[in-house]
Amino acid sequence: MRKARAAPIIEGGERPTRIRYRVVGIATVLAMITYLDRVSISTMADHIMRDLALTKSQMSYVFSAFALAYAAFEVPTAWWADRVGTRRVLARIVIWWSSFTMFTGAAFSYASLIVTRFLFGAGEAGAWPSVARTFAAWIPRQERGRAQGIFFAGAHLAGGFTPLLVITLLRVMNWRTVFGLFGLIGLAWVAIWYAWYRDDPSEHREVNAAERELILANRHVAGSHPTRLQFWLKLFAQRNTIALCVMYFPNSFASYFCMTWLPRYLAERHGLSGAKLGILAGLPLVLSVFGDLLGGATTDYATKRFGLRAGRTVLGASVYTTAGLAMILATVTDAPLLSAGLISLAVAASMFSLAAAWATCIDVAGEHAGVVSAVMNTSGQIGSMLCPIVVIRLVESYGSWNASLYLMGLLFLAGAAAWCVIDPRKRVFA
Repeated sequence: MRKARAAPIIEGGERPTRIRYRVVGIATVLAMITYLDRVSISTMADHIMRDLALTKSQMSYVFSAFALAYAAFEVPTAWWADRVGTRRVLARIVIWWSSFTMFTGAAFSYASLIVTRFLFGAGEAGAWPSVARTFAAWIPRQERGRAQGIFFAGAHLAGGFTPLLVITLLRVMNWRTVFGLFGLIGLAWVAIWYAWYRDDPSEHREVNAAERELILANRHVAGSHPTRLQFWLKLFAQRNTIALCVMYFPNSFASYFCMTWLPRYLAERHGLSGAKLGILAGLPLVLSVFGDLLGGATTDYATKRFGLRAGRTVLGASVYTTAGLAMILATVTDAPLLSAGLISLAVAASMFSLAAAWATCIDVAGEHAGVVSAVMNTSGQIGSMLCPIVVIRLVESYGSWNASLYLMGLLFLAGAAAWCVIDPRKRVFA
């Protein structure tokens, strides 16, 4: 059996500690909780709609209320995290969204549910860009792809098993109690995070000098500090910024389809119900776990072997093309397993690129990684916001779910073209 490679000895015979891996671990638990809270509402949608007398159209606006607030508050929250540190900001974020997860269970009308989900989205905004900023401070460049891959794998693993978990819990409690239980999990995470984490490795007492040197070796040194106006003008004048936004839109559009309308698609298009519905509804996110992990390792390897641009953009364009073709092919079969499998392949292929996408934000932005990744993610959240409404409008207009799958396939192919424009070697702020 091949032995694992030992950590390099850097200073005076001292072997680096591995506290940065614990940072990745606690961030991954955060990712799992975000998807647990996001995905659960789609699985409980029928119960919510029945108890609050909602139509499918009204439920689509409930889904979109979260994404609208998330998009609106993403960049301001990331800007704040870049300046005051992610220890405080992530603690505030998780307390807020966990509270409104519990408040979702107290909704008593359509209006109250819309407001609650909007405030839920406002609270969760900035969580993932804050993690990108955390990784920029703690993770050496050569490990960033794997760190991002593990982070997203945790999110999608939790999201993939959430439908089955919720279906199981609904046998012993009502949907309101499920939301209350899930909110408590986030509050427990905050207590651990705030007590243990520090914004910079040099501030953490468990990090030794060798690990500090390893982390800081390739960290970008900040140059001149532009004014706020100069900052935003320079940010949006960059080709990379625009291309990252165009590229990320279809990723979030398709993944949000899986988190919102996929259970309904499988029920109406293929007549599924019960445990089989729960398993296939979670399949795209379960397969995404493998895409995340393989994508993270692949972008690190390809970057080292072929250079930064090939390791990020060639990988991204290839898997987006695969995703687009798989989504279009899902329209031509009536077999539930094959249809769900092709949709899952499309989503998993797009998730293969997540580590490359978020690592690119760190590559081009350095100490501003929070804001740049937030801008990219805001574009994605606009896709998430539009997805539930556009999908249900297409279903009502054409009497079929296939139009939505065609749309997502074409969006992925456009995203593949955007990947070809991105150059991670060009920094936004030199």
